[in-house]
Amino acid sequence: MKRILLTGLLLAASLHAAAIDVVPTDTWGGSPSATSYAPQTITHITLHHQGETWAPGRDVPDYLRHLQQWSRETKHWADIPYHYVIDPEGRVYAARPEAQAGDTNTEYDPRGHLLIMVLGNFEEVEPNAAQLRATVELMADMARKYRLTAADIASHKDFSTQTVCPGKNLYRYLQNGWIARAVTARLDGKAMPALP
Repeated sequence: MKRILLTGLLLAASLHAAAIDVVPTDTWGGSPSATSYAPQTITHITLHHQGETWAPGRDVPDYLRHLQQWSRETKHWADIPYHYVIDPEGRVYAARPEAQAGDTNTEYDPRGHLLIMVLGNFEEVEPNAAQLRATVELMADMARKYRLTAADIASHKDFSTQTVCPGKNLYRYLQNGWIARAVTARLDGKAMPALP
């Protein structure tokens, strides 16, 4: 009986614990931004996709280092435009500091938005289960941290008329309510619902 009770308590504790390990910027070889900024207050969690075909086996840290360099040197942004990047294995990488507003090529103002980008072009391909799980776990962690709910989660195209980001195959999980249900379940310490 004690063993069953302990197993139940451990399971409940694990459901409430932070579920995502994040690869820090210095681990993947990124460098801190030299740009000063006014800290933002997070009021939204916004989903993006990379928008490019992701070749299997491509080196994610190498991609992130090049993205950081391109963002700074070509776009003249302070850093990678997103706060977190999720790879095809479901690993989460820290990118831009959360306190620093993101950047976008479109007309919407990302101040107050915590930006999560999933690698791949989801106009063309389906997100895999690992990416979807990591997206939900990260969103739940961030919602908990900033006292947000699933109602505060949207996508790039919900704020811009100039993009299809995060791609129709990822967007449908927002549109059909699965991401909201999954994030709410994790915030309530429950298991994620099955994928539709």
